[in-house]
Amino acid sequence: MTMPVLALADAAALLPERGAKTIGVAASDPDRRVAAPVETIARKRFTLDAQRIFALAAERRAAGLVLGLPVNMDGSEGPRAQSTRAFARNLARLTELPIALWDERLSTAAVERALIAADASRARRKAVIDQHAAAYILQGALDRLSRKA
Repeated sequence: MTMPVLALADAAALLPERGAKTIGVAASDPDRRVAAPVETIARKRFTLDAQRIFALAAERRAAGLVLGLPVNMDGSEGPRAQSTRAFARNLARLTELPIALWDERLSTAAVERALIAADASRARRKAVIDQHAAAYILQGALDRLSRKA
């Protein structure tokens, strides 16, 4: 049986609640000025994913975690944002580190354009897009924090 082409609103009901297969990880310098890509974690189970996140955080002496919140273009939150909020709540139960959510709208698109401009191959872009998007998201959060200071 073939899947019909549907309007986005109709297709949304057919999509799984969770679809991310990877988690991009980035870290900042100790002065919290510059974010850099670190790793892409292949999703397995929450416990294993959390263990890897916390191991990377410990290696880098992280002061907190910033998770990209996939907000819709109109500012509303759909199933992906709710899934991210649930992931954040579950992580929070396992750590004393503060966890912040930061709007990730257009982060992957911006990073994709930058990688294309840098002449990265399609395979290379696929391998690094999530960690570069994480750095883009973290840099936005760092820039916002520096303006508040």
